[in-house]
Amino acid sequence: MTEPSERLGRADLHIHTLASDGTASIEAILDHVERRTDLDVIAITDHERIDAALAGRSMALDRGLRAEVVVGEEVTTLGGHLLGLFLDRPIRPYRSLRSTILAVHDAGGLAIPAHPLVPYPLCAQGWMLRRLIDDPDPAAHPDGLETLNPTSLGKPWHRRVVRFADQHALARLGNSDAHALEAIATGWTTFPGRDAADLRRAIETRATDHGGTFHATAGQLGTFGQQLRKRSRDLRDEVSGRVRRNGTGRDHGYPGGRLRPPRYETSDPAETGRGGRP
Repeated sequence: MTEPSERLGRADLHIHTLASDGTASIEAILDHVERRTDLDVIAITDHERIDAALAGRSMALDRGLRAEVVVGEEVTTLGGHLLGLFLDRPIRPYRSLRSTILAVHDAGGLAIPAHPLVPYPLCAQGWMLRRLIDDPDPAAHPDGLETLNPTSLGKPWHRRVVRFADQHALARLGNSDAHALEAIATGWTTFPGRDAADLRRAIETRATDHGGTFHATAGQLGTFGQQLRKRSRDLRDEVSGRVRRNGTGRDHGYPGGRLRPPRYETSDPAETGRGGRP
């Protein structure tokens, strides 16, 4: 049991990279977390893929970095975006929210609806979450809610989401939903302990809480501009690779991420792995 005087662990479990719609590489993210934050755990949660998360976990271990990397994915479901955390395989998108939660649990993970209750198609709604919470199959239950998301989507609905989580005894999680380096750790989850195993236990026992500050609209417009420039580079590199037929394409943000199919390249070929979608 953590004593009151002990510092709680801190995690940011919703970070995007160049592999999806983020604007920073894995190396840049790991360096930023190590030098500029007090995070103990991060999760890489790219849309519909886990290859960058797997690469990030390997890179953090190889370099002996302070923060642990959890393999995650932000999965698009027919009922909104879902964070799968602690995954051992990628999760197929575009299914019902219930089926996706079942798949996350089957993959050894925890299922956290992202930016919920916002009246927007990418966000799980209250009636849907209540139905899942009351489902007779415990494997269909969400493990918590993202109760703090600093983006403009999350701010007006923050208090409503917190009330909903508390009413239904769901773990509170705060995350940055970062698509740029400067956004990392603007939202966070606190938990008793320091490492990823402690964090998982805290989510499962509802011993977490959220913290953070909401973004100004101007800052988000700047990130949008970075994303537009990234998409332009991605298109150029994809077209170039196909024209030249050299087995390369857009950058996924880790060593080997330009190869087709993308794959993390380590110094030891036996450790090179694949995950997610090209």
